[in-house]
Amino acid sequence: MPSFKIDLSTAVVFVATAPEPKMANKKTGERAVDRETGDGLSTIGLLVSDEGEGNLYQVTVPERGIPEGLQPGMPVSVIGLRARDWENEFNGQKRHGIAFRAVAVSTGA
Repeated sequence: MPSFKIDLSTAVVFVATAPEPKMANKKTGERAVDRETGDGLSTIGLLVSDEGEGNLYQVTVPERGIPEGLQPGMPVSVIGLRARDWENEFNGQKRHGIAFRAVAVSTGA
């Protein structure tokens, strides 16, 4: 499925919520992993402010791309942010949205 690069060159980005492990199956506690590398994945809430507009994004990042001690309120740089649309059906209901994924997050703006 195609994904699209997101340009953050003029944006200011802050951590909104600390990284949490992304779950593949919440019932079993199975952690989501990157299919290519096998790295565990985490989700970070990021507040992106650009051109007078602020948005909160839940971004999936491999564990190795997350620095220690990342806390809400910290300014960060996001490396390789991409978006892709998704759609699935569960219990007869169709759901869809946009998933955000980054290669890494680094401290400092």
